Amino acid sequence: MTPSRRPRGGLLRTSRFVETVLPARLGTGFRWLVGSSWVTNLGDGMLIAAGPLLVASQTRDPVLVAAAMIALQAPWLVVGLFAGALADRLDRRMVIMVANGVRGLVLAGLCAVIATGQVNIAVVLAAMLALGTAETFVDATAGTLTPMLVDKRDLGIANSRLMAGMITGNQLVGPAVGALLFSLGMVWPFVLTVACIAAGVVLVARIGTPRGPVREDLDTHLRQDIADGVRWLMGNPPVRTLALIIVVFNVTWAAPWSVLVLWALDRVGIGEAGFGLLTTASALGGLLATFSYGRLERRVPLATLMRTVLLAEVLFHLAMALTTSPWAAYPLMFFFGAYAFVWGTLSQAVRQRAVPSELQGRVGSVYMICVMGGMLVGSLVGGLVAQVGGLTAPWWFAFVGSGVTLVLVWRSLAQIAHADETTTASA
Repeated sequence: MTPSRRPRGGLLRTSRFVETVLPARLGTGFRWLVGSSWVTNLGDGMLIAAGPLLVASQTRDPVLVAAAMIALQAPWLVVGLFAGALADRLDRRMVIMVANGVRGLVLAGLCAVIATGQVNIAVVLAAMLALGTAETFVDATAGTLTPMLVDKRDLGIANSRLMAGMITGNQLVGPAVGALLFSLGMVWPFVLTVACIAAGVVLVARIGTPRGPVREDLDTHLRQDIADGVRWLMGNPPVRTLALIIVVFNVTWAAPWSVLVLWALDRVGIGEAGFGLLTTASALGGLLATFSYGRLERRVPLATLMRTVLLAEVLFHLAMALTTSPWAAYPLMFFFGAYAFVWGTLSQAVRQRAVPSELQGRVGSVYMICVMGGMLVGSLVGGLVAQVGGLTAPWWFAFVGSGVTLVLVWRSLAQIAHADETTTASA
């Protein structure tokens, strides 16, 4: 009898683990979404390390290095609103599948250029721009699926599970693997990313959402759809203020992050493989908070939680400005990952709870334009500030800018944390 009990015990432990990570109440469709998100984030994580290293292998000009990040973000300002409107008019699963397919083709072309030895900074920037355009449609649509699959009260825990995969693949495993593969041959991390994207397309195809758009009335013009999304966000004070906070904090965050690879290599003395581990340290901090988020949301007032993580951001910038040793940089990145995970999960859940399902794509795209617009400006500022004042100057800019902003919005965070209640009252 003993041999027959062990498999059952193992299966029971596996079942309990799956239930802990992905509770059954979230549904099978959400589990497919998580699987797709996790595998594509693994590929994106490899690009986080391999992309900047590829750029740095072609140039050491801070402006050109920052331009690579700008190329990924700029498409949001051009087609972001259009992508959000399409997410509310088309089958959301198909939008994600097609856009990810385009990403895979672009990366496959980049692999061919690298393998033949014809790569240069112009080709890399062009590939980044194409990837950023395709990813705009993916990101504008992916965030609309979660509210379709889980109940409002579970959006926090659902987003935390998606964020856990992002942290693990995008920051913990992916960058380390990407940097290692790049050191062995610069084409390999890009080849493996293509495979991850292909697997993600297959998994998202299994999600059981109804076919077709979520709206019944499709007689309106795209311009009107976009205007409706902008009008809704501007008419909702908590969500509008949250978007403004995101703009400023992304400017201050992206300024030093746009030249992080140069800061790590040239100021702190971290090598190529160590650069991937620097990002990995932040992922470990995020994983520490992954399964604590539900408890935090239940026990800590949401406004207090938001204030705490934004204050942590301000202090992080100050500490990084003063850092000259890898032994200090790694713990600080661990700290960054812990609070950034909580902020990302909480801010997205607050917005998703407040926005009606048929407006998720349009309002989400306006919100993401605020995110990407802030990152675009921050990346440009970071490159220029670093060129003039050195590689620590962007960190000082981030510290002062984020600190002043937090003082100005401190009281408003109480209303933002409960934006869904304000929306219900207005309705």
